[in-house]
Amino acid sequence: MEYYLKTPISEDEIRKLKVGDVIYITGEMITARDAAHKMALEYFEKGLEIPVEFKDKVLYHCGPVVKKKDGEWEIVAAGPTTSTRMEYIEWRFIETFKPRVILGKGGMGDKTLEALNKVGAVYALFPGGVAVVAAESVKRVKAVYWLEELSIPEALWVLEVEKFGPAVVTMDSHMNSLHKDVEAETKKKLDDILKKI
Repeated sequence: MEYYLKTPISEDEIRKLKVGDVIYITGEMITARDAAHKMALEYFEKGLEIPVEFKDKVLYHCGPVVKKKDGEWEIVAAGPTTSTRMEYIEWRFIETFKPRVILGKGGMGDKTLEALNKVGAVYALFPGGVAVVAAESVKRVKAVYWLEELSIPEALWVLEVEKFGPAVVTMDSHMNSLHKDVEAETKKKLDDILKKI
C-alpha cells in the first residue's frame, strides 16, 4: 500500500505500516550520520540542549551536497548513506529521541529492529543513485546545526520536504524485516546449492 505521511507523525500511523508499504514524506526531515548520532546522545547524557526535536519526525541517513545561493543554503544532492554503519548506536538513538521514520539504504540489524518495535517506528529504504532527483523534493533548508563542529556531510540539516519518496518500508514496528527474510532465503538457497556440489 502507499501512504503519504506528514510530520509530526503519530505512533498510531506508524503501527499501521507493514514491510513492503511505500511511503512519501511531507514536512520536516533531519539528516544525521555517525557523528551527529554520537553527538546528540552525548548531549542528552550530559543534559545539554539539543538544537532539534527528533520526536515524531523523519531521520534521514544522508550527507547532503549543498551550496550557498544568495546567502541561503540549497540542497544540490540528497542521496542516502549506508545505514548499517549506524547499527551500533541507532537503537539507543531511537529509544532516546523517538523519531518515527528512519530513511537510509542497505537496512539495519536486530537491535534497531527491536527499538523500532518498542518505540513505534519504521526503517524505510530510499534508493541510492537518485541523489539529485531526491533534492528536488527538498523545498528549503530550515536550519543547519553543528556545521562547524562536524562539517557539511555530518551536520544536522533540517529540511522541509514535499512528497519525498518513494521509500519502501523494509523494517516495520512489528518485528518484520525484509533484510532478515532475504538473508535467510539466500542462506537456504546457498545451502541447497552446496549440497548439490
